[in-house]
Amino acid sequence: MKEKRGDEYEVLEEVFDRSTLMVIYDFMNKGKIDEIHGVVNAGKEARIYWGKDREGRELAIKIYLTVSAEFKKGMLPYIRGDPRFTHVRKDTRSLIYAWAQKEFKNLQRAMEAGVRVPEPIAVSKNVLIMSFIGKNGVNAPLLKEVSLKNPKQIYRRLLTYVKKLYQKAKLVHADLSEYNVMIWRNAPVLFDVSQAVTLDHPMADQFLRRDLENLYRYFKKLSVDVLSVEEMYRRVTGGKT
Repeated sequence: MKEKRGDEYEVLEEVFDRSTLMVIYDFMNKGKIDEIHGVVNAGKEARIYWGKDREGRELAIKIYLTVSAEFKKGMLPYIRGDPRFTHVRKDTRSLIYAWAQKEFKNLQRAMEAGVRVPEPIAVSKNVLIMSFIGKNGVNAPLLKEVSLKNPKQIYRRLLTYVKKLYQKAKLVHADLSEYNVMIWRNAPVLFDVSQAVTLDHPMADQFLRRDLENLYRYFKKLSVDVLSVEEMYRRVTGGKT
């Protein structure tokens, strides 16, 4: 390993188990990861590290914690009824591995639908590699942190994203809010799509309405002339009532 990586790897070895470390080393051997630097985001369910690949491209390396019982409890409403989880074992580690795969696939589907999200690069077990949204290891700001010059334009773009997710990707974000949107180069980027559900999930409709209510609440507060939740719902679903 390069000397400049030493301190960060010592930290990784203190925090993560052998299985996780082996995944990281495998990604390094394959050239997916060349450098890992500091944590740029840490939560109860995962930590995101800033890194680079061999070409110097900035990466977001998301490592799900495999010992979080609270995380498992939080996943259950999104897993129950999702056909992609039908054959997954219900122990915490298996669920988290499936959750990482789910986020990777959701990102792929969102990108293919024309929604601006981090580009999914690779996933294995509880480690997900994505493109980094920001520059030089500094995250792009969250929607809630930005004083928007064009809030109406951002609102319209986000509503378009919700529609594309629904009609093209056949997904509902299920946790859309000002906390899960970054503003980068004057446009929104959706992230943290691991909880997004397919349209046949029994709670998909409820999750969609909640997403739209969050859009309405946030942009109404910014004095944007927003559509009603029912009108947004009609436009997103193509007239479904």
